[in-house]
Amino acid sequence: MTDKPLFIQSDRTILLDVHSASAEAARSAIIPFAELIKSPEHIHTYAISQISIWNAASVGISYDGIVKSLEEYSRFDIPASVLWFIKDSLDRYGGVKLTPFDESHYLLTINNAIFRSQILSSRAVKNLLEPYSESSFLLKTYSRGELKIQLIKLGFPVEDLIPLRKGPHLEMNEKSEVFTPRPYQREAVDAFLGDGSAGKGYGNIILPCGSGKTVVAIHAACRLKTNTLILCPNVTSVHQWKRELLAKTTLREDEIGEYSGEVKEVRPVTIATYQIMIYRQGDSDEYKHFSLLRDNPWGFVIYDEVHMLPAACFKVTAEIQSMYRLGLTATLVREDHREAEVFSLVGPKRYDTPWSDLERQGFIATAHCHEIRVPLSDESAMEYAKARGNAGRYRIAAENPFKFTVLESLLARHAGDRVLIIAQYLDQLNEVKKRFGFPMITGSTSNRKRDELYDDFRSGKESVLIVSKVANYAIDLPDASVAIQLSGSFGSRQEEAQRLGRILRPKEKDSHFYTVVTKFTSEEDFAQNRQKFLAEQGYSYEIETWDE
Repeated sequence: MTDKPLFIQSDRTILLDVHSASAEAARSAIIPFAELIKSPEHIHTYAISQISIWNAASVGISYDGIVKSLEEYSRFDIPASVLWFIKDSLDRYGGVKLTPFDESHYLLTINNAIFRSQILSSRAVKNLLEPYSESSFLLKTYSRGELKIQLIKLGFPVEDLIPLRKGPHLEMNEKSEVFTPRPYQREAVDAFLGDGSAGKGYGNIILPCGSGKTVVAIHAACRLKTNTLILCPNVTSVHQWKRELLAKTTLREDEIGEYSGEVKEVRPVTIATYQIMIYRQGDSDEYKHFSLLRDNPWGFVIYDEVHMLPAACFKVTAEIQSMYRLGLTATLVREDHREAEVFSLVGPKRYDTPWSDLERQGFIATAHCHEIRVPLSDESAMEYAKARGNAGRYRIAAENPFKFTVLESLLARHAGDRVLIIAQYLDQLNEVKKRFGFPMITGSTSNRKRDELYDDFRSGKESVLIVSKVANYAIDLPDASVAIQLSGSFGSRQEEAQRLGRILRPKEKDSHFYTVVTKFTSEEDFAQNRQKFLAEQGYSYEIETWDE
């Protein structure tokens, strides 16, 4: 191949010339083991990390497979240091194994003497282990999660080969007359459960919003047939999960419980919010509701939007390593950079498929992404110049009044469509409501009112809805085809993915995602970061400039 668009650098970054004829093929080849970190107009930058290599290894990608992909598209020779890093990272995956021993102990085996020396130099790890042979150590069963956390900090993922215990039996079947899982949904569950042998039954499934992650989890639960705990972001998503379970499975209503700030029901299938799990009363250090996860006989735990797993929940997740556990998300990117802990405690990435592939097959809507750049007024520009701190300047740019003119034009362009207007700041949301009169959902809207407004939108009674970031996650609005983003949470790629996901349910018409950005400000810089996720999935932005 003469057209080779990759430049592989010794710091493990990969530059991709997006104007190359083979750029798309190269991007698809490296996505399984590299992550996007920059996406300006001409050159995209990817990075190879331990986590990206370990996730590749978890789905069976070999050293030869990675090197072959790089060599096929690399303009120059691959630096030796990069090849060494890839091999070392792959060796670490599987270099530390955990297997059964007796009722109170597991056996940790480290055959590589250099790895063993590095690991035992950590006092935190050494204190958890009891020597058994030259290359193996005994570990108390209750320290399983703690060991994983300590080893991942040292750069060693544990290959956990201890069979997961079976939970209490629960007769739970899919209603085949109502729905049939799509091929990729079955493939995802097959990859998660494997043949039922040790080393499977825990991990993360990465699928775009609108592609039916809930169906994937239901299919897995119906195959496991055991008491199930579902953790999700908010009460609205709790209610959606309950509706889906009643519609798609043979479960009765009295077999499904809600555990939230409003209701405390523990039933064979219980749906709880992350917020209730990390609730503490007053200044207490005790998480009152951790016992829900720790003390009940669950056989299966589902983490919906696993990228939102609160840091406090890592502690209790470390204690439930014997359970089947499934993380669902559109992207494992965490803004706190704790992906390694999700990898270690919930599990590796078991299944992933490019959004563009599902779009081509018609499983999610075709989406057109637009960035509209608007100027600041002279008055706002002066205010921006005088503002102190990045946050102050960002807010001035984000709340640029010229954005309302753009919004009015876009609403006219999409008259008759189902439109979501999304913004970060309450003042901005209130101004939109004041000018246009559409119904609005914010953090202060009661759960009952939220459900009512979402139902009105689904039924067509309301065609435009103003929403704050409370609508970023786990909201099923299948007929939404236009999202207009007036402001966001700085450079959050995760938020960008979720907001685009609100309009990706398959429908007869294409979807449009608009981001309105103030040009020549910090908001434009943050917008580039938010675009990383979309570029990683194969989407491109049409950039328009709005003249006053």
